[in-house]
Amino acid sequence: MLILDDFGLEPLGASERKELLEGRYGAGATVVTSQLDPKDWHAVIGNTTLANAILDRLVHNAHRLEAHGRPGA
Repeated sequence: MLILDDFGLEPLGASERKELLEGRYGAGATVVTSQLDPKDWHAVIGNTTLANAILDRLVHNAHRLEAHGRPGA
């Protein structure tokens, strides 16, 4: 299992993009937490074509949970 906590705080490097694209698909569970909406992850991933491929693999069999806290909590 790979856990990406606070995904999107910093842009991904080439090796990180490669791991998400090639190393994780079908290899096991991946848990991603982020304050960013997935539609905003393209800028973090840094390459539109790779971002589309990575997001396709991440969300293909995903279960998405959204948490909404109280302002100021």
